[in-house]
Amino acid sequence: MTDKALRLGTRRSKLAMAQSGQVADAVSRVTGRPVELVEITTYGDVSREALAQIGGTGVFVTALRDALVRGEVDFAVHSLKDLPTTQPEELALAAVPVREDPRDVIVARDALKFTDLPRGARIGTGSPRRMAQLNAYARTHGLDIETVAIRGNVDTRIGYVHEGRLDAVVLAAAGLNRIGRIDEVTDFLSVDTVLPAPGQGALAVECVASDADLVAALGELDDPHTRAAVTAERSLLAALEAGCSAPVGALADLLIDGPVIKEMRLRGVVGTTDGSRMVQQSTTGSVPLTHDGAMALGRELATEMLAQGAAGLMGERAL
Repeated sequence: MTDKALRLGTRRSKLAMAQSGQVADAVSRVTGRPVELVEITTYGDVSREALAQIGGTGVFVTALRDALVRGEVDFAVHSLKDLPTTQPEELALAAVPVREDPRDVIVARDALKFTDLPRGARIGTGSPRRMAQLNAYARTHGLDIETVAIRGNVDTRIGYVHEGRLDAVVLAAAGLNRIGRIDEVTDFLSVDTVLPAPGQGALAVECVASDADLVAALGELDDPHTRAAVTAERSLLAALEAGCSAPVGALADLLIDGPVIKEMRLRGVVGTTDGSRMVQQSTTGSVPLTHDGAMALGRELATEMLAQGAAGLMGERAL
């Protein structure tokens, strides 16, 4: 096999560079080839508009995929929650490595936990999903909060708290873990309080489908249980016809009894961003052994949620 360096396309953000660097090290180990990072600027990185207005988190993916198709990079690493649910035929999702912590977290002033925030606390997030669930929790538990739409990288968001402009911000545990800042978290939000985005905490390693050798090599990084879980979550999202920025949360987790994996439970939630109306459902079944089985689990739960009125809670549905 050639020892020519493999080119890994990545966004320029600190988080993207960190997670791409971790994948690069793993790919070097399994292929014996050096990996060089190729930084690519996406429209989502330069635009200051709200994500929901410019197409959701999928705007972070397009430039990387274009570079793959043009042959400017050999493979790319994405945050899986940013991937649109339709996979282009010319590209292969070669690996979904072991998932990081999927939970959302709070970084608040004075080391406060979510339920200890003062009345009228301003909580920053760019996610309609987080807004919907935080506001719903506040409504049912007598909390008085205001969710504030924000954009920016981790430094910018946490900076709003340090500067006193916000009382707290909501971030993904996985991202803070990957950049070594998990010690700044003041509260981990239980998935019973806020379900994460479909695929949150997982990475997607993509390359052109025609390069069978590279698809096979990258496949060494794949974790079957993580792939089954995120496939079910993304199938739910797709069946709801919701885009990446819709207020949809989903999590598939394994129910384990000692050394035996018994079943997979898939939970989903959709709600209005003010938290006034929510549809939350779950289904449990045997752990899917195939892609089609995982897809079916997601579609099954979506059907139940749509029957409960989920479609009317998402605003504009993805076309």
